[in-house]
Amino acid sequence: MSFVSQYRAHTEERAQLGIPPLPLTADQARSLIELLRQQPVVDKEYLLELFCEHISPGVDDAAFEKAAFLDAVIKGEESCEVLTPVEAVKILGTMLGGYNVKPLIDALSHKEALICSTAAAMLKNVLLVYDSFDSVAAMSASNPYAKEVLQSWADAEWFTTRPLLPEKMTLTVFKVPGETNTDDLSPAGEAFTRSDIPFHALCMLGSKMDDPIGTIARLKEKGHPLAYVGDVVGTGSSRKSGINSVQWHLGEDIPAVPNKRTGGVVIGGIVAPIFFNTAEDSGALPIQADVSAMETGEVIDVYPYEGRIEKNGQTISRFDLAPNTLADEVRAGGRIPLIIGRTLTRKARTVLGMGEESIFTPPSQPADSGKGYTLAQKMIGKACGLAGVRPGMYVEPETLTVGSQDTTGAMTRDEVKELAALSFSADLVMQSFCHTAAYPKPSDVKLHRTLPYFIMSRGGVALRPGDGVIHTWLNRMVLPDTLGTGGDSHTRFPIGVSFPGGSGLVAFAAVTGTMPLNVPESVLVRFTGELQEGITLRDLVNAIPYIAIKRGLLTVEKKGKKNIFAGRILEIEGLPQLKVEQAFELSDASAERSAAACTVRLDKEPVIEYLNSNIALLRQMIEEGYGDPETLRRRIGKMQEWVANPVLLEPDRDAEYAAVLDIDLNTITEPVLACPNDPDDVMTLSEVLLDESRPKTIDEVFVGSCMTNIGHFRALGEVLRNRGVASARLWIVPPTKMDMKKLVEEGYYAVFGAAGARMEIPGCSLCMGNQARVADNAVVFSTSTRNFDNRMGKGAQVYLGSAELAAVAALLGHLPNRDEYLEVVRKQLSGEREREIYSYLNFHRLGKEDLQVLVD
Repeated sequence: MSFVSQYRAHTEERAQLGIPPLPLTADQARSLIELLRQQPVVDKEYLLELFCEHISPGVDDAAFEKAAFLDAVIKGEESCEVLTPVEAVKILGTMLGGYNVKPLIDALSHKEALICSTAAAMLKNVLLVYDSFDSVAAMSASNPYAKEVLQSWADAEWFTTRPLLPEKMTLTVFKVPGETNTDDLSPAGEAFTRSDIPFHALCMLGSKMDDPIGTIARLKEKGHPLAYVGDVVGTGSSRKSGINSVQWHLGEDIPAVPNKRTGGVVIGGIVAPIFFNTAEDSGALPIQADVSAMETGEVIDVYPYEGRIEKNGQTISRFDLAPNTLADEVRAGGRIPLIIGRTLTRKARTVLGMGEESIFTPPSQPADSGKGYTLAQKMIGKACGLAGVRPGMYVEPETLTVGSQDTTGAMTRDEVKELAALSFSADLVMQSFCHTAAYPKPSDVKLHRTLPYFIMSRGGVALRPGDGVIHTWLNRMVLPDTLGTGGDSHTRFPIGVSFPGGSGLVAFAAVTGTMPLNVPESVLVRFTGELQEGITLRDLVNAIPYIAIKRGLLTVEKKGKKNIFAGRILEIEGLPQLKVEQAFELSDASAERSAAACTVRLDKEPVIEYLNSNIALLRQMIEEGYGDPETLRRRIGKMQEWVANPVLLEPDRDAEYAAVLDIDLNTITEPVLACPNDPDDVMTLSEVLLDESRPKTIDEVFVGSCMTNIGHFRALGEVLRNRGVASARLWIVPPTKMDMKKLVEEGYYAVFGAAGARMEIPGCSLCMGNQARVADNAVVFSTSTRNFDNRMGKGAQVYLGSAELAAVAALLGHLPNRDEYLEVVRKQLSGEREREIYSYLNFHRLGKEDLQVLVD
């Protein structure tokens, strides 16, 4: 079957689903070009439409073939009866950047003036020129067309020629009441389809409501664009696939960019901070406003600049258009293109000696309060070359460490291609394969084979399937008091500060080494007193929302929800001697508080120990063939520099916080659990047992996820040892292969086997719910991160708590009472064995052979 016949068949197959065909691969692009070379060209309108609209831009492999062919047509090296050289230049101009830039710059010196002027017109709107800017600047001294391009960049015509954000927007409401999390918008079970935006968007809200796609189609018949409306929108993971799905149904096509859309309006009583930022990056208009007077099917008028929403001529809600640059972001097609374009304009103005521009809305900057800085404000300040930053400041800090995981990695790869980047500027970019390693689908296997090369060829570090969870690994590569980001909401550094983002922001940070940030306020959680018997770090994690609820700073109810942590930085102190592995439990769980970031104040000694261990690990990784070795060597060197002069930032005594939450450890005397199915719905163990609405029998127990470390599994083993088969179905998944191998060596896997446990390779497993699942309607006790509806299994009711309580629940098959729990802790986990159980992997204290066994 010919290429055309195959692609027509593929197009028809996709049309049955109501979605467009996939973009052309490089092989298909070559086949298409061969057909365009023929004389005469058969079916020329169809072939040209494929050539112009169905090849991805940037540095996609198919884009390379497209740009090379067009370049040859312009130079007269190829002839095409359906493409003149001028038309070839125009098509090149639609390709955003990357492989099209050099041919366009070369065309500025073409012998035909019309080609030169057309190339100049096209280049004026190409922002992704990177180092080629210097070529245009150098040419501008003698080439009038290059001078014209430079002047256009300086005048920001790429921006001023785009339409303004309208003063009034008439929209039809598509409301999803209650909380919409990113699992609802982008189900984990369909993660393997995320890079295919139209196909993946078909499953949006499928488990949340009846016929969402049909409802959207019927609402569009009213003739107005739709607004996505919800009480709480976008909580949970940092999946750009969530906003991709919303934009696919509510947004507008992007010319010459296949299968991707921009624009759209999202209105939420609360919009989760990562989701809000991802919407900004993608060209959507996110608004936080009271939505109680809006219902599906109603027509509303939104006045963005006035900050009000009308229905039937009456104002029903007011809002602030924030950040103040939001109108510019929408006009530019997103926050990321605005940043890139604004930088290009400033560079051009510098070359031309034009001085500062007044074209863009300058980010509003708060007045200096004269007070001290919090720990996070100092960390962000350090990344900006400042002593500190104030809440509300817009900054673009150095982003030293960037993480990407596999279910978003394919999208990040696409975003890097669209950014036309062939190298990373961030000091360390790491790719993991922890979400798909255990039960890979064919598409996952393909990703495992192709993505590592893509990452390493740009200077990044690629882990291997089976290595384990991204966060446990990435944390071992972080430098103290530095800033980073990652394509997973749990990218939270226990010795630095991280602001997780969607795949677009991750790609931008990896490519540029910086990220945009509107500095949030901070909330201080301050622990005092002494940790009580049987109380774990996970209990302290759950104590944070527990005490916040008691103080009226957090509500479980979604309508009119209060959440003091949402969009703010959670800063934790009072536990300075925690091991870094323990501190991560606290920072990790800040994602469940909807916090933008988290810091944990530690003493130097545990940080020094951790870095010395990590230096040994990274050295062994190089010996085991992990790449990029130069990136790993560079990070080792910086770790060694810090250890040689270990200085940690500290908050000022007069630092200001949006709220201070004091938690007395002496008052926490029993486990604290998150109840089904909300990580904010926390109760003490005794309260759960007294609540008749809460299930008490436990069907399945999961011990795993990034919230665990090797000590948790030893504790589990000690509880289970010589006690026969566990009463509940037990899942055991260590976070890294090093943990797994050490547990095997210490005999714990034999204990787990005797208890009837199911052990999986290190990774995310049930935590994400995209691979193995618990039984339908099971009651589960889990050590994982979050317990949204249907995440771990259909209809599952999931408690979240410590590995120690999980062990007792697995043994008994029900939730124990406080006395039963403490009796097990006293017998199995206290006394002389406690230090041995809760010891961590210090790689620098292992012999060479032992280290090699763990890492190979």
